[in-house]
Amino acid sequence: MRHISPRQLKLYLEQVESPPLLLDVRERWEHQICHLTGSQFLPMRQVPAAYPNLNRNRETVVICHHGVRSHQVAYFLEQMGFENVINLTGGLAAWAREVDSNMPIY
Repeated sequence: MRHISPRQLKLYLEQVESPPLLLDVRERWEHQICHLTGSQFLPMRQVPAAYPNLNRNRETVVICHHGVRSHQVAYFLEQMGFENVINLTGGLAAWAREVDSNMPIY
């Protein structure tokens, strides 16, 4: 599994032609407070049942609040055969601090 910082992800998203799947694994109440535009919402507890519907070949950046749940989900996806999984280090809390100061912090 690779790791990417919020700043690195922002630059990457600005440059890449085919954006990765931004997989937000937080709870619904968290997603309603803030999220990255274009992210796909899939709570962590639903991943084991829903992962077969995800494209194993698509680059996938897993996102949560602080980077802990996303790390666990990224590890799980790798165990299920996903080869191009990236964890957002520090999660959306770090994104709000480092990239988007307008993003609500909770």
